[in-house]
Amino acid sequence: MKVNIHKSWKKVLKSEIEKPYFQELVEFVNEEYQEYICFPEKDSIFEAFNRATFENVKVVILGQDPYHGPNQAHGLSFSVLEEAKIPQSLKNIYKEIEADLGNHSAINGNLEHWADQGVLMLNAVLTVRAHEAGSHKKKGWEKFTDRVIEIISEEKEEVVFMLWGGPAQKKATKIDGFKHLVLNSGHPSPLSAIRGHWFGNKHFSKTNEYLIAHGKTPIRW
Repeated sequence: MKVNIHKSWKKVLKSEIEKPYFQELVEFVNEEYQEYICFPEKDSIFEAFNRATFENVKVVILGQDPYHGPNQAHGLSFSVLEEAKIPQSLKNIYKEIEADLGNHSAINGNLEHWADQGVLMLNAVLTVRAHEAGSHKKKGWEKFTDRVIEIISEEKEEVVFMLWGGPAQKKATKIDGFKHLVLNSGHPSPLSAIRGHWFGNKHFSKTNEYLIAHGKTPIRW
């Protein structure tokens, strides 16, 4: 695994990617990709950091691990390649955007245009074996992405963190809630949505209101 990460992130994460645990993670990922089909493609593992540079990050959306089916994951949480069927979680995200903002017209599940506006679409775990959800958990990715969140919290101001579901909400301890806006809700997965923990959270309008109030350009959701 080559850490092909934007220079702005390389600067702030240099000491982290030199640590022994990260080197062990690199070895693990390399072995997995040699022995199994894994997602996303190797060149896309750090796509979230290349689309949203450190300087440009103003929103963080935290997912769990990548989609584990073919032609889906491409390095951005919740996003899929254009040719992929839109996953149900993303359909529920789109439904909430439409209810919240009334202006949703996506024709596929590719969210690169969000990332290009400064939305860091980060999964807690950046790789996965095909058809084996959670197969790369507890190998070092969580430690790395925890540090990413801490660095954003420490070194940036007035970032919006969207924490959807229990695992994501546990990351709130890494975030300074006085400097940043932390938005919590249920996960957009079908089960959570049915139970009433997703729809109506209005995270997209709340995010844009906060950004505008702090002199930043709102996101075109």
